[in-house]
Amino acid sequence: MFPLALFTFASFGCCVKEGVTRLIFLGAPGAGKGTQAGRLASSLEIPHISTGEILRNAIKENTLLGQKAQKYVNAGELVPDELILDLIRERLSQSDAREGWILDGFPRNVTQAEFLLQVLAGLGQKYDWVLNLEVPDEVLVERLLKRGRLDDTEETIRRRLDVYREQTEPLIDFYRQRQLLQSIDGDRHPEQVTESLLEAIAS
Repeated sequence: MFPLALFTFASFGCCVKEGVTRLIFLGAPGAGKGTQAGRLASSLEIPHISTGEILRNAIKENTLLGQKAQKYVNAGELVPDELILDLIRERLSQSDAREGWILDGFPRNVTQAEFLLQVLAGLGQKYDWVLNLEVPDEVLVERLLKRGRLDDTEETIRRRLDVYREQTEPLIDFYRQRQLLQSIDGDRHPEQVTESLLEAIAS
């Protein structure tokens, strides 16, 4: 196996396209989406933007958008899509995202995907690929159980996976029809998955 240090932009210069790279990551809970998005971001030297992280940061820094989000969190309600999109718009407008970005955790459904297209159009941006990590449910259940979270029983995990499939299958079709989807086998060693992702975005 190759160490992560070998998976750099320079080492894949033969196959990774030069210029701005903008990617969206999809994957079920336990698929390794956050890990692989982080690896790819390091390799391509672009920010890994997690919607959960930018929401938490906005609340922590008490920004105007963070204050709005905090009200929903305090009330135990979901933060509305419009507010999440405002946070994404703000984050993608920052200087470190000019050369590209990896978006992780959004969109989760077709409606959100359509709204995201509008936001990106307003910024004069578009994404290159949607990368979907495919991992069998049995492997996902095993991975999530090993995390040892108190609320992670096999029953709750399978229910979460069912909800994910129900929400995401139309989204995957949405991107496939637009020839933007690259599905990657995520049931392998992390370095092998990273290598396949880098090859996919160069195609």
